[in-house]
Amino acid sequence: MVTFGHLSVQLLINQLEPLTEQQLLAINNLQQSSQQAEDALSQGMEALQQSLAETLAGSLGPSGSSGNVANYMGQMAMAMGKLGTLEGFIRQADNLRQQTLQQMHRILTTRQSARALLAISDYFSRLRALSALWLARPKEQ
Repeated sequence: MVTFGHLSVQLLINQLEPLTEQQLLAINNLQQSSQQAEDALSQGMEALQQSLAETLAGSLGPSGSSGNVANYMGQMAMAMGKLGTLEGFIRQADNLRQQTLQQMHRILTTRQSARALLAISDYFSRLRALSALWLARPKEQ
């Protein structure tokens, strides 16, 4: 979910060599703590999404109609509250990305930080290009 976790850090390490042992240790510790935070956020989001789906499914009732308007409105209010909680998870994920980048900046030299930013930019540029190709692909009938 965070997308700057294990895979991206591994990609960066290859671009930044040579790294000192102290830098490698600090990056490894950062990677582990970021992965744990990512996992916790992912689990929380999955549980929230499941709960939101159940709330929305329950608002229709067994016949697929709203039935009791007050019950329906209550279910929708609960769903809106859960969407607010989902927004909080997204903010936490963004904060985790920022904190990871800030920690990487503290670990790396100025030159390594510049190379890391270039590598991240290239990575996301390639990802956008791949996404555009995927969206433009011919659809099977």
